[in-house]
Amino acid sequence: MKYDIIVIGAGPAGMTAALYAARADRQVLLLEKESFGGQVVFSPKIENYPGFLQMSGNDFADKLIEQVLEQGVTVELDEAVEIRDGNTKTVVCASGAEFECGAVIIATGSKHRMLGLENEESFVGNGISFCAVCDGAFYQGQNVAVIGGGNSALQEAVLLSDLCAKVTIVQNLDYLTGEGKLVSLLSTRDNVDYIYGATVEKFLGDGELTGLILNQKGTKVRLDVDGVFVAIGQVPVNDAFAPVAELDARGYVIAGEDCLTKTPGVFVAGDCRTKSIRQITTACGDGAVAAMTACRYLGEQ
Repeated sequence: MKYDIIVIGAGPAGMTAALYAARADRQVLLLEKESFGGQVVFSPKIENYPGFLQMSGNDFADKLIEQVLEQGVTVELDEAVEIRDGNTKTVVCASGAEFECGAVIIATGSKHRMLGLENEESFVGNGISFCAVCDGAFYQGQNVAVIGGGNSALQEAVLLSDLCAKVTIVQNLDYLTGEGKLVSLLSTRDNVDYIYGATVEKFLGDGELTGLILNQKGTKVRLDVDGVFVAIGQVPVNDAFAPVAELDARGYVIAGEDCLTKTPGVFVAGDCRTKSIRQITTACGDGAVAAMTACRYLGEQ
């Protein structure tokens, strides 16, 4: 079957794009390689989405995919690994499946950024985590560290402070960069400590993580912890689409607020494109723009 529009990625941007395209009476295929919602499902509490005092990332993702399916969008769990350009676009998947369409919207979002240390990979799942909602309960009553000082890190620390004996926030700057409300909330938690101006040099342990070696402004500091939650931002997942969508030095698709890539008929939405602000609201805005622009493009062919 040939689709009008294929959306790659089922995060807030991708699902909003699929929703808008379907409501424009287009045949839409939504491809997702992992889970619906993308990185938003790791957010324990969303308090800055208009119209809602608070909700969990999981609840938001569940409501959005339900809405998408209600509009008749076809959903496939598969990883898009190539986009072939032509009068008809072809999206090739890891499974070997190929889908044809008139337009493609890349909404692959991003993945957790790692520290890049020598033995880091071996400790993932054995002391290193990226999601307090998913793994926090494993460290109940224990000591953990959170690496990072932005909103994601502070949200992780808030949740972990309700579970763990002690939470130590390790920040490479001399101050936290997250929202003032989160900073104020953490200041009321007696079991939260801070180490500023420090970077992680080494993970300690044999099979299971036992601690960290930090470099705090030239001084080596040992921090004994049972677990580490890394929250230092995201990296885009765009390499497979470089032939049709130009990438900047950091791997983001180069596109403005019009969501246009260098290839006619290929659009981009959400955190995977070049932009100054990456929030759920801006991702949803991108999804709407990309869908409407894609529909306009199809109407002109």
